[in-house]
Amino acid sequence: MKKHLHICITIVTAFLSNGFAQQGKIVSADKKYDNYAYIDAIKTYQRVAEKGYKSEDLFKKLGNSFYFNSEFEKAGKWYGELFAMNTEIEPEYYYRYAQCLKAAGDTAKANQMLDLFNQKSKNDKRAKLYEANKNYLEKIKANSGRYTIENAALNSKYSDYGTAIYENKIIFASARDTGNFNQRIHKWTGEHFTNLYQADIDEKFNPGAAKKFKSKINTKFHESTPIFTKDGKTVYFTRNNYINGKKGKDENKITLVKIYKATFENNQWSNITELPFDSNNYSTAHPALSPDEKTLYFASDMPGSMGQSDLYKSTINANGQFGTPENLGPGINTEGKESFPYVTDQNEIYFASDGHPGLGGLDVFVGKLDQNGVTNIQNVGADINSPKDDFAYIIDTKTRRGFFSSNKDGGKGSDDIYQFLERIPLICVQELYGTITDLTTGEVLPNTKLSLYSDNLKIIATTYSDSNGNYTFPVECGTMYFVRAEKEKYYTKEENITIPKENGKTELSIALEKSDCVVTIGDDLGKCFGIKMIYFDLDKSNIRTEAALDLEKILDVLNQYPKMKLDIRSHTDSRATYKYNEALSDRRAKSTIQWLIKNGITPDRLTGKGYGETQLVNKCSDGVPCTEEEHQMNRRSEFIITAL
Repeated sequence: MKKHLHICITIVTAFLSNGFAQQGKIVSADKKYDNYAYIDAIKTYQRVAEKGYKSEDLFKKLGNSFYFNSEFEKAGKWYGELFAMNTEIEPEYYYRYAQCLKAAGDTAKANQMLDLFNQKSKNDKRAKLYEANKNYLEKIKANSGRYTIENAALNSKYSDYGTAIYENKIIFASARDTGNFNQRIHKWTGEHFTNLYQADIDEKFNPGAAKKFKSKINTKFHESTPIFTKDGKTVYFTRNNYINGKKGKDENKITLVKIYKATFENNQWSNITELPFDSNNYSTAHPALSPDEKTLYFASDMPGSMGQSDLYKSTINANGQFGTPENLGPGINTEGKESFPYVTDQNEIYFASDGHPGLGGLDVFVGKLDQNGVTNIQNVGADINSPKDDFAYIIDTKTRRGFFSSNKDGGKGSDDIYQFLERIPLICVQELYGTITDLTTGEVLPNTKLSLYSDNLKIIATTYSDSNGNYTFPVECGTMYFVRAEKEKYYTKEENITIPKENGKTELSIALEKSDCVVTIGDDLGKCFGIKMIYFDLDKSNIRTEAALDLEKILDVLNQYPKMKLDIRSHTDSRATYKYNEALSDRRAKSTIQWLIKNGITPDRLTGKGYGETQLVNKCSDGVPCTEEEHQMNRRSEFIITAL
């Protein structure tokens, strides 16, 4: 993407005089480069390079000038010259060169450079992500083929990007206004400064003719990426550090970008103010609102950022004041650029990044927002993403229609807006369903309690079978669950199941056995109530996951019969020495007792002893060859009723 004002938050705007003395000299080009006038710097550097002058500094700055304008293939040419002179340079150039190689289609060499980047940057999040996702291209391929995409009819031959929906209109930034005498040219990109434009859209998000957004929001400098509140009375937007006719600058005399707020009063946008966490010395940009409009998300390179730009959030209090910005953390932010957040009513955050593994330049990613921050980050696929910059993704979650921006090949301008329909959701959706029946008669069992547990035994949901004995649970793909079925006069039963990794439905029907047991002293509670023996791993005394589920059934019975007492008898297989097995089984008995005590059973109701290998249930004594499954039968705990 050529307009780095709207991509990286280190974006600046250089307001320079038209003439530079001594064109063709390195010192002149360096001054332009240092003032972010990359278009002019490129012209000078290229003249010098074409005359045969070579230096690492020249190739770095020439490559960077193209790279910061997202002309990756041109940048790759000069980074290639740099690496031809010296391969022992700063690790960042390995990463930038890899991004350029991806843009040129040389993925194999790009991955070689990323391997070297990983070796030289062990603490860089981008290196760690690459190392952990060597198969990232396969994952991107798996997420592709889900969209119908077309170039939006409103695009011009100039830069058009960054959309928002407002009163059945699309509002976007464009550099198409070239006729205004006061409209300046941005030295970074060589294009005119952007203003906000609008176009009507129909129910399929097809835009009509574009026209300028008539408002005091537009100035002679950059405006972009607005977000409107649902009532249409407030807008947040990105603009150069310029308000009330005054231009602010940082300590290096550079004008950065800020987020501004305006309100709609008396049929016009007014009361334009900067947000309280804005600063002259760092950039804030690309605001997004949470669905409840109580949180503002944005991008910034403020102090404390991990990379070139990070994603942040700030609470919006009832009185309209803003909380202290919070970095969204290392789950989403890298040493690269994270920008253009968009938050949906499904707790998703879409964003653009060149730090997470992608196809080159900025790619669009999506993650889940939860109490742990941002999790399950995925590349949305090669329909949206390309080897160039792809960003500013917004979607209507009901129609699955939306817009994104890109400078991918085949567009009308340097950046174009694309409209899309997401036909297949990225997040895999599964439904777990089944029928509860009587084991003997096959009769359906309505009103059976079903409990869904995670693989670490945390309860997720509870439901009851309907009049036809049917139940359903929404579940996640590729995840293992435990399902417990409970009904009066039937043995409680649990089943585990692993959900497939594709969209669809998974059946788990459960047949329950009637409970005709009358407990008496001396009975084995496990046999009476259909409870499995409590199994242990070889040479271990800790409670296994499936064992804890069975212990919960023991716990339930003890709670139903408050006078019941148990003698817990633990056993081992015949492997290891007699003395060791006796000690191991005793530890297992104590481990089982402690679990029950921890969960509310008083110690006076429990006794226990380890019997080692003295009470084997099969032939597997010392010297007898047995399978692991046969040995497993001997590693057990039993529950003998001693009082009622």
